[in-house]
Amino acid sequence: MLLAVPDCFTSFRHNKPTTTTFLFQRGRRPSNSVNPTRTRRLELCKATLITNSDSFEVGRFVGSYGFMNITSYSGFQSGADTEYSPGDLGQLRVQDVGEGNVKISLYEGRVSQGPLRGTSVLFKVYPGQRAGGLEADMMAANELNAHTFLQSSSKGICQNLLILVGGFETKTGEQWLAFRNNGKYSAADYAKVMSERVSKNRALGEQMSWNQFEQELTIKRRRYFVLRLLQGAIRGLAFMHDQDRLHQSLGPSSVVLNTIVERDAAYLVPRLRDLAFSVDIGYSSLDEGRGTLSEGLWRRASAAGAFTPMEKRAFGIADDIYEAGLLFAYLAFVPFCEAGIVDSLSLQRLLESTFKLDVEATREYCLADDRLLDAVKFLDLGDGAGWELLQAMLNPDFRKRPIAEAVLNHRFMTSAIP
Repeated sequence: MLLAVPDCFTSFRHNKPTTTTFLFQRGRRPSNSVNPTRTRRLELCKATLITNSDSFEVGRFVGSYGFMNITSYSGFQSGADTEYSPGDLGQLRVQDVGEGNVKISLYEGRVSQGPLRGTSVLFKVYPGQRAGGLEADMMAANELNAHTFLQSSSKGICQNLLILVGGFETKTGEQWLAFRNNGKYSAADYAKVMSERVSKNRALGEQMSWNQFEQELTIKRRRYFVLRLLQGAIRGLAFMHDQDRLHQSLGPSSVVLNTIVERDAAYLVPRLRDLAFSVDIGYSSLDEGRGTLSEGLWRRASAAGAFTPMEKRAFGIADDIYEAGLLFAYLAFVPFCEAGIVDSLSLQRLLESTFKLDVEATREYCLADDRLLDAVKFLDLGDGAGWELLQAMLNPDFRKRPIAEAVLNHRFMTSAIP
């Protein structure tokens, strides 16, 4: 069963029985009367969600995805005597990648009743315990509670986080979370489309070379779009950290975009989603103990020498920044390269295993490959400001990584794209 943040779901009454059960209200149907105490509580709750399944209409199936388990690598062993050629990059790929037990399904839909009637939503469906085990329920509950908490912030709603509208639970135990549909594309979709466009343009060869101005304008737009995307994602992360919440699952697929048209970059609003592994790093929560979904995080913290609540909190924030650094690297390379040249896993392998997070060495390696030249030039802007920021975010010492606000204020993030 999902667990709700207290008093945030009591304003919706069920007028009739349905074929589904509801979040937090399985069992006796509530009365249609609202007592004064409940009314006062509702006035204080900013994250009231729709929990009546009759208030939603489910549309077409969009797709599904799972969570990866990586058990081994293929490729090259790094060492002092190892040499690499530019052609090696595409071979540095992770092997034995399998999906975890929890598989998420996505459906389009809309709100059919109440003040939000007509609002387009995207349903994220967690399987019941029969199909996904207890882990599925924990992930759904964690995502629900994280969004509810963040949407109840005294600082208001953050435009760079996906908004949870409500949800319900079916008799088979499926957890349906309804999010405002602010875009069907992710940062991963954008990068894929752009890399395929690079491949298509380069395949034309000499037919494209006559229009040098158009090529330069395209690169300029792409740089600006990527910068706007990164700024929005980091703003969302900064808001979460300010509210004592970690994301812990940040990647290209967890950033939703309202457009992937580079000419419309001025209107781009990136939004973070996928908070199933979000962690509460308030000091009271850190004192209470570890949650099942955050065990890996705190094991890494202990291994890094973070033991006190203050040290653990700092490690958790730095861990999110590291993931944001990998997202930064992905967006700096994939949209500027031909399809299939580099992907998120091979890029991470290159940075972590081959060059041991030495970003300058990574740059020298990439500089030798003409296929990566546009990505290198992007990070070279501002006398190497992009590489400088990337190195800071991926610093092996978590204590030396910048906080999200510092990332936003870095000269690479605030620069005007030439």
